[in-house]
Amino acid sequence: MELKYEFYIGATPKRVWDILVTPEGTRQIFFGSILDSTFEEGAPFQYVGPGNDGDETVQVYGKILKYKEQELLSFLEHPGPSYHQNHEELESRLTMKLEVVGDCTKLTLINDQWSENHPSIESTKQNWWMILSNIKTLAETGKILDFGW
Repeated sequence: MELKYEFYIGATPKRVWDILVTPEGTRQIFFGSILDSTFEEGAPFQYVGPGNDGDETVQVYGKILKYKEQELLSFLEHPGPSYHQNHEELESRLTMKLEVVGDCTKLTLINDQWSENHPSIESTKQNWWMILSNIKTLAETGKILDFGW
């Protein structure tokens, strides 16, 4: 299973990148979570925010595979421990690539290498559309979409 999305965003790669990796950006697009990592290849990462275990719930965690500032972020991810008992067995790879296209930034997101019978595939299909739409809107307008949560 491969989920692939391509978005063209009327903003610089730096603006889009900051939304993807800074606490100020991720908090707005990833359901109140921040991305915590040193961003070195092989380093751990985690998205932490409101959830099953309160405000410091680990939503997703894993290992950084590739990191090239304003160009590429790839990691292996697992759902947070409070969501599935077998969270360590559940895995997928996420790759986000930024490219300059004219005066736009093309964001390509690929979510693949899903472990067999991963229970989050269906919800992830829906959530990526909302997250990507929010990235585009935030980068272009400075505001996020209200999904009524």
